Amino acid sequence: MAIKQDSHFIPYLGGRLHLRQIRSSDTDIKDMSKPPILMLHGAMSNGRVFYSETGRGLACFLAEAGFVVYALDTQGRGLSTPKLQRGFTGGQGEVIRDQLPLIHHYILGLHPKVSKVHWCGHSWGGVLMASAISRFPLFQDSVASLLTFGSKRRIKIRSLKKWMMVDLGWNKLAQAIAWSHGYLAADKWRMGMDNESRQSLAQSIDWVRGDWIDHDDGFDYARAARGVAEQGKWPKSWFIAGSGDHVLGNPADVQRMVKECQLKDVNYTLLSKAKGYKHDYGHADMLTHKDAVDDHFVQVRQWYLNSHTSTRHR
Repeated sequence: MAIKQDSHFIPYLGGRLHLRQIRSSDTDIKDMSKPPILMLHGAMSNGRVFYSETGRGLACFLAEAGFVVYALDTQGRGLSTPKLQRGFTGGQGEVIRDQLPLIHHYILGLHPKVSKVHWCGHSWGGVLMASAISRFPLFQDSVASLLTFGSKRRIKIRSLKKWMMVDLGWNKLAQAIAWSHGYLAADKWRMGMDNESRQSLAQSIDWVRGDWIDHDDGFDYARAARGVAEQGKWPKSWFIAGSGDHVLGNPADVQRMVKECQLKDVNYTLLSKAKGYKHDYGHADMLTHKDAVDDHFVQVRQWYLNSHTSTRHR
């Protein structure tokens, strides 16, 4: 089935946020009955982790199944403008408190016949989405589901690879580059597919090794998450980890995040050969590997289709 891709640009703080809309060519958005899907990238990344111009990626795969999918480039990343540069002051707090609410409302405005949006995050994107849900009652009522790939709030595993990638590479080298140049030019240094601000870098480092507290206003996300769980307000969730993801989304750390959020209606899947999958998937290739289309992407598609059916019959 052919798909259609369009770029939407939403004004934000003197610039524009880029939102990629991907859908089947024969889908009339005005008549869409399925809740749309919003996808959020992780650190040193952008929305292209979910799609490509040639039709590859999870977003394109789900669009072929009849879903309207949106992939966001957060401020300064991807096609959002202006690009990250020296003097940029935005951090992860702005994504949680400003950008996700703005984009969520924008998408609902494009889909007047639905009241909920599915949320899907890769890596740190899943952490930011969980943070926004725990903070805002609006999202507790209007997020249809939360699906994450390799998302962890803390990295507690210990290994030589973790020490090299996180303790030395991320915490020391990346910070040194960021403070020297005014931001982390991750693409130039071949550390990731996009750049990272000094604020986001420092804030994520604090969260990975410390408490789940907002750096700007002291909001306690961990406490809020427990409250959401006690009220039964967390959306249906699915956390996916790769057995080949030894550091950035280690399965043990992914499971720790599930416990920290105290999720009840949640599935957990380990992508490994031992579990019947084609590969022991790693942090990025769980979304980018060519075999994913015939492997776990099929299960993701069915999960969303089942979610639509159960919601429609309520």
